[in-house]
Amino acid sequence: MRIDKFSMTYRAILVFAAVFLVPQARAAVESGEPLVLTFGFVPQQAASTLLRSWGPVLRFLERETGHRFVFRTAPDIPTFEERLATGEYDFAYMNPYHFTVFNQGDEGYQAVARATGKRIRGILVVRKDSPIQSLQQLNGVDVAFPAPAAFAASVLPQAHLDTEGIQFQPHYVSSHDSVYQAVAKSLFAAGGGVIRTLKATNPVVREQLRVLWATPEYTPHAVAVHPRVHSSVIDQVQQALVNLGTRKGARTMLEGLKINGFEIARNADWDDVRQLDIRTPVGLQN
Repeated sequence: MRIDKFSMTYRAILVFAAVFLVPQARAAVESGEPLVLTFGFVPQQAASTLLRSWGPVLRFLERETGHRFVFRTAPDIPTFEERLATGEYDFAYMNPYHFTVFNQGDEGYQAVARATGKRIRGILVVRKDSPIQSLQQLNGVDVAFPAPAAFAASVLPQAHLDTEGIQFQPHYVSSHDSVYQAVAKSLFAAGGGVIRTLKATNPVVREQLRVLWATPEYTPHAVAVHPRVHSSVIDQVQQALVNLGTRKGARTMLEGLKINGFEIARNADWDDVRQLDIRTPVGLQN
């Protein structure tokens, strides 16, 4: 599936949602009934790690809005992309490139919030005892990445290596944690990730790695919503996320996410990513 179009199957699913699911959801909101909403998270880390970090935030949203939020992720990033393409999640936490892809069209996800004062940058890591000290020494080696469309961990480092004329063999290992583990075990000479997930990975693994190179900074991950969700619910969630930093116990929740808080986001916030004109396909490839 290319980034600029969906298959007929996906379009049929979107039409079904618009015709049948959206009216049902609106009726539930108008009746004042609590909703059950799915919240999908890009699988940069193991599902158990994501749930440990985001579970308290979902419980906070439930207390603030009166609705139920069900944690969802995917076994790997391409599968997560497929699920975004079909609008499977009501709310989703996705990387910057994902947002520019799945924000397109009338049925595209819309920006809700992003981390306050935070920028994202990709990194390439090697073992601490590796003889590799420069990018040029990656010429001819095998490099691990989470997935083809992982923005900061795959797309940006690969683009830079290509620009520098460095020949490397990419290998996709499903998640950021898998990259770090593989490099620590010397299965690959280097691997792509981001500072946040490196800090959050198993300390035993992290202590065996060092950052070889880092990309420029870009707008970070998006909390986004599918347009079928009623505007009043979106407002509730958005305000709850913004208020999170002022609530009791917020520091512990935010430390788990490695951020300082959330701020209101708009679709245009990711124009810096759109200007890169990335052409990497998303989803499971045939």
